Amino acid sequence: MLDQIRIVLIRTSHPGNIGSVARAMKTMGLKQLYLVSPEQFPHDKAKEMASGAGDILNQAKVVSSLMEAIGHCSLVVGSSARERTIPWPLLTPREMANEIKLESPDTKVAILFGREQSGLSNEELECCHLHVQIPADPAYSSLNIAAAVQVIAYELRLALLYAKPIATWDQRASTMEEMENFFVHLRQVLVEIDFLKETAPRKLMTRLRRFFLRARPDKMEVNMLRGILTAVQEKRN
Repeated sequence: MLDQIRIVLIRTSHPGNIGSVARAMKTMGLKQLYLVSPEQFPHDKAKEMASGAGDILNQAKVVSSLMEAIGHCSLVVGSSARERTIPWPLLTPREMANEIKLESPDTKVAILFGREQSGLSNEELECCHLHVQIPADPAYSSLNIAAAVQVIAYELRLALLYAKPIATWDQRASTMEEMENFFVHLRQVLVEIDFLKETAPRKLMTRLRRFFLRARPDKMEVNMLRGILTAVQEKRN
């Protein structure tokens, strides 16, 4: 299961942090590193800070968009250091690791880490099924990105190293790419039937995203939902 987990860094500004993350990953047996539009990579400082984890850097995949990094994943977790106006399922690293332990062994999992200064944007957090927050001391809760990855990677290894295989579901879990296509379709239909006002959308789609991501429909269920949407469109025509 550890082999199915990817660490995704978004717009990392300091190459040394990328190297330190690679080192943190390798000590815990994680191998997949995805970099979304890093400001400086490849870079000698990244190699220096990797300190023996150069293979993780060499295999790292550099992509230009978040969907390229998570599109084929069926479970996406976003690291969040702050509360949100519309709350999302929020877990500690240990709770998150225990949730992942219950996944099918072939489930692709992505764990997202945002920019050093500002973290993940609201739009990026809304692409996640779950959020994870390290319960640091409120008096000084700022963790270096590599330290945050180390904490989460440790909990993953602790939970998954000796985990017993879980029985597979009758249908594979839907991927984020399939869910995003569904959300586009859903929004289109809601606008067509005048349920969603484009001039005043409020937080309807955000709440619907939270609802469906929390439910985690499988591939067949997503196809059924999209079939219903298509039937609505055909009935209107």
